[in-house]
Amino acid sequence: MIPPVVSPEWWQQHRDEVVLADVRWYLDGRSGRAAYDAGHLPGAVFIDLDRWLAAPASPGHGRHPLPIPEVFAEGMATLGIGDDDTVLAYDDAGGITAARLVWMLRATGHQAALLDGGLTAYDGPLDQHESSRDPAVFTARTWSDDLLAGIDDATDPRNVVIDARDAARFRGDTEPIDPRAGHIPGALNLACRTNVDDGGRFLPADELRRRFQALGVIDGRSVVSYCGSGVNACHNLLALELAGFSPGRLYAGSWSQYSARPDRPVATGD
Repeated sequence: MIPPVVSPEWWQQHRDEVVLADVRWYLDGRSGRAAYDAGHLPGAVFIDLDRWLAAPASPGHGRHPLPIPEVFAEGMATLGIGDDDTVLAYDDAGGITAARLVWMLRATGHQAALLDGGLTAYDGPLDQHESSRDPAVFTARTWSDDLLAGIDDATDPRNVVIDARDAARFRGDTEPIDPRAGHIPGALNLACRTNVDDGGRFLPADELRRRFQALGVIDGRSVVSYCGSGVNACHNLLALELAGFSPGRLYAGSWSQYSARPDRPVATGD
């Protein structure tokens, strides 16, 4: 398995051996597809997060529940990504959206990584023509229970539960989209955007490791990652792996599911 994050230099050396995937998506409602059409990395295919990387939203399951394996497989096959392809995914925000695709592929045994720095690390001409590939064979594989967490796991004190949202949302100062403001009691905040520097490149692995250790992460201890809807939480899971820890688990329902449950307590503040 390739590392969860690879450098632009690695990409340049292996351009003919990988499939490049643009996974831009915006919480504020801007169109990721429109951004792709305006300019993307040469050869990149566009992957629609809402269509292929998530099931329909619902209060019971959250805003971006995992799709059934057959839908994910259909999307990858339609876009020309096959069982044996290596995928490099990127966005324009340090990988916080593209991480969802990378996590899903790695969770089902495929070769995939984030392109460190994504669009912002590329200084060549962008392409405005849609890239297409011949349909491929992508086998549907069930999600591994070992890599998933449920709502009860997110409140289990035996787990280190990490909230990937920005600090203001974690504290409950603001909540732009979900039913209630605050966080899951007992959760700790590590905003995924702080895994990268101002240029969108990941911090060194030893620095990432110290950040996780400060939250109580140690080798062998179970880690549960969540965010608003289960997308950005994947960024922390990839950072955890990059830092040398065992894989954590994704709480896919995340705050959008938890906060819709009036029987569940909510914490605010730091």
